[in-house]
Amino acid sequence: MSFDTLGLSAPLLSALAAKNYTQPTPIQAQAIPTVLTGRDLLGIAQTGTGKTAAFMLPSLQRLSANRPQFLRPGQIRMLVLAPTRELASQIAESAETYGANLKTTVGVIFGGVANAKSVRTVQRGLDVLVATPGRLLDLVDQRALDLKNLEILVLDEADQMLDLGFIHALKRIVKLIPAKRQTLFFSATMPKTIKSLADTYLTNPAEVSVTPVATTAERVEQRVTFVNQAEKTALLTMFFQTQEIDRSLVFSRTKHGADKIVRLLEAAGIKSNAIHGNKSQPQREKALAAFRDGSVPILVATDIAARGIDIPGVSHVVNYDLPNVPEQYVHRIGRTARAGADGIAIAYCDGEERPFLKDIEKLTRQKLTVEELPGGFLQAVEAMKRLKPAPKAGERGGERSPQQNQRNRRNASGARGHSGDPQRFGLPRGPDPRRDMPEERSGPREGGRSARGVPGGLSGPVGNPVRGHAPASGQQQRHGGQRPSTGERPGGGGNGGGFRGRGRPSGQRRSA
Repeated sequence: MSFDTLGLSAPLLSALAAKNYTQPTPIQAQAIPTVLTGRDLLGIAQTGTGKTAAFMLPSLQRLSANRPQFLRPGQIRMLVLAPTRELASQIAESAETYGANLKTTVGVIFGGVANAKSVRTVQRGLDVLVATPGRLLDLVDQRALDLKNLEILVLDEADQMLDLGFIHALKRIVKLIPAKRQTLFFSATMPKTIKSLADTYLTNPAEVSVTPVATTAERVEQRVTFVNQAEKTALLTMFFQTQEIDRSLVFSRTKHGADKIVRLLEAAGIKSNAIHGNKSQPQREKALAAFRDGSVPILVATDIAARGIDIPGVSHVVNYDLPNVPEQYVHRIGRTARAGADGIAIAYCDGEERPFLKDIEKLTRQKLTVEELPGGFLQAVEAMKRLKPAPKAGERGGERSPQQNQRNRRNASGARGHSGDPQRFGLPRGPDPRRDMPEERSGPREGGRSARGVPGGLSGPVGNPVRGHAPASGQQQRHGGQRPSTGERPGGGGNGGGFRGRGRPSGQRRSA
C-alpha cells in the first residue's frame, strides 16, 4: 500500500514525497481514510507508530478544502492538545512539513515562554494550533483566543494527559468548543478512564488499534543487570566507556537524579545533557539539538520530559531507574529500534526494584536477559568514589542561582533564625521535597495497586577523598503525593496555567 491509495490530495502527496515518505504505517493506513470522511476516531497506538501523520494529513486536507477567506484575530479551526512542550513542538513542526504546499497556517503555544509571545502567535488567526492545556486556558482567560468556531479537536497521548492531572482542564476546554465538531483521540493504552472520556466526547467513533502496549518492539534486545542503587553510576560509566553507541537515552526517576548522573558522567569525561521539568525552555531546546545532531550523544531524561522526543538513531535506552508502572517501560524502550533499525534496552535493577521488574515481565510476557556485572566492576566502583563531580548550581564552586543568592543575602544578617542550614543549630536535616520527590507519578493501575517507593536517582553523596565521605546506600526517594512535572504550571496564571490534579499537596507547582 502507498499513500496514493488513501485519498490524499496532490499537495500533501508532494510534501510526503519530498520527505521520502512512500509507505503508510498501519495506524496511518487505517486512520487516514476514516478521518477524511469527517468521522470521530479513537486510535490506540504507541509512540513512534506514525500517529501525528495519521491525524494531521487528513485534517490538513479537510481544512484546506474549506478555508474561509479571512480568519478573525484569535480564531482557530483545529486544536491539537499535547501533554508536554516537546511533543507540542514536534506536532507543530510536522504540521508545517505536511502543509508546506497548502495555505494553512500553523502555530504552537506552551508554558515556559513569554505569555506575550503566545498572544502574538494566535492574534492573526490560525488554521492549526498545537497547545498544552494550561497555556491554552491562559489565553482563553485573557480573551486572546476564540474557540467558538473550532472544527477539529485532537487529543494526543490521552492516557498521559490524564496521568498528568489535566482532566479538569480538558473538561473545561470541551465546554468552550462547539458540540458539532470532529474529535480525534489517540492513546497508547486504553484504561477505563480513557474509555469513559471517549464515550463522553466522541460521537459514534471509529476505533483503530495498532501495536498494543504489552507488545514491545520486536527488534529491541532487552537486558537486565542486578546492581546496588549506589553502584549504578559506576556501571553506567563503564558501559559508555566500553561500548559503541550512536545515541543513548538514559531514564532517571527524578529530576535531581538526572542532574546528578550528568555531573558524575562529566567527572568521568563523558559528555551528556539532562532534560527535565526544572530546565528552562532554551536549556531543553539546546539539549535536544545537541542530542539530535550527535554532538552530545547521551541524554538523561525523566519520563515526562521525554514524551515527544522522537529522534532517529537512538541505539540504546538505559533504564537507570526502573519505572514503577510497567507500561512506562514499554514507552521508554520504544524510543529505539525505529525505522527498521535494531536497538538495545538495558535495565539496572536494585533489590527493591525487583517487584517492578516482575510487573514488566508480566506485562510484556517475556523475560529480560540477565547480564552479569562486567569484569573490573569493583575497581570502577572504587574509581567513582574518587571522582569529584562538578558542583551543581547553588553549591560551592558552582554557579549560584538567583534564589540561592537571595537566600545567602537574607541569611548573612542572621536575622532570620533557622533559615540557614538546620544542622548549624543542632537540628536534624529533613528530606527536601524538591530534591527527594520523583518528578512524575503515574496514577494507580487497574486493580488498585498504588505506586511503590523505590530509590530514585543516585543515593547518597559521592565519596570525596578530601572530606572522606563514603557513598551512602539504601537511601530511598519518597513518593508522597507529588504530582508529575509537565509543560504547565497548575493553578492558572503565569507561564503554565491549567488545573491542580487531586492528591497533590497544596502549593507545589508543576514545571515542564
